[in-house]
Amino acid sequence: QVQLQACGGGLVQARGSLTLSCRTSPRTFNYDMAWFRQAPGKEREFVAAIGSAGGRTFYADSVKDRFTVSRDNAKNTFSLQMNSLKLEDTAVYYCGAAKEIIGSYFYDYEYDYWGQGTLVTVSS
Repeated sequence: QVQLQACGGGLVQARGSLTLSCRTSPRTFNYDMAWFRQAPGKEREFVAAIGSAGGRTFYADSVKDRFTVSRDNAKNTFSLQMNSLKLEDTAVYYCGAAKEIIGSYFYDYEYDYWGQGTLVTVSS
């Protein structure tokens, strides 16, 4: 059983920055990892993902060039650096872990384990 704990959310002004972290237990160096988010009244949506080796990254069009996903397998952490935040980035952010992506990184059903979520609120 893999446990994920997300943290780093908070209140930030538009155009500001925030870094989310997800700590995993036990080690998940061979898992593909992703961030999804869910805004009030909306479906959960893909944000970013990174392969187990850390070489491949994927981003939603809405966050490309603003967000950067990374992982440190030695520390069992997985991060999302968010820059130039917009009001529409307000959501609960969830980290997920997949033993193996069969189809696409973009679908939440590919992920086996989830963190509890951390709230990001962007204000004007």
